[in-house]
Amino acid sequence: MPQGKPAGVPCVNLLPDYRCAVFGLPERPDFCGGLQASAEMCGDTREHAMIWLTRLEAATAPSH
Repeated sequence: MPQGKPAGVPCVNLLPDYRCAVFGLPERPDFCGGLQASAEMCGDTREHAMIWLTRLEAATAPSH
């Protein structure tokens, strides 16, 4: 996604089961490799992780 990914939109590189289709490949965006998931971030459910990521996106969004 050369222009970035809007918040709340799944990455184009996700498989139907939400695994990364380009994990370990040179095409994988640098940003993805830099995001180091933690137990606190992931929680016990996908819903928990999505809430965490939504908050992270909001906190790091450029201000206009």
